[in-house]
Amino acid sequence: MKMKCLDRITFDPKVMGGKPCIRGMRVTAGMIVGMMASGHDRAKILALYPYLEAEDIAQALSYAAWRAEEVEVDITCA
Repeated sequence: MKMKCLDRITFDPKVMGGKPCIRGMRVTAGMIVGMMASGHDRAKILALYPYLEAEDIAQALSYAAWRAEEVEVDITCA
C-alpha cells in the first residue's frame, strides 16, 4: 500500500534512536500526536515550537493514522 508522500517524516538512527521525526529534528511524530491528544491545538504547538510548520503537524497526524491501522506503508517520495 502506498500513501501520499510524507516528505517531512524522517528516520535516522542517529536522531531520537531512529524514531519518526519531523524534518530530521529532535521532534518526533509521536510527540506531536501526544500533544494533540492531550488537548493542545495546532496553534499552541506552533507557538511552543516556532520552528515547526503547519504541514509538519499534518504529516505527523497522517503518519500516526496510518500506523494505527497496523498496515506497513511505503512513505517514500518517488
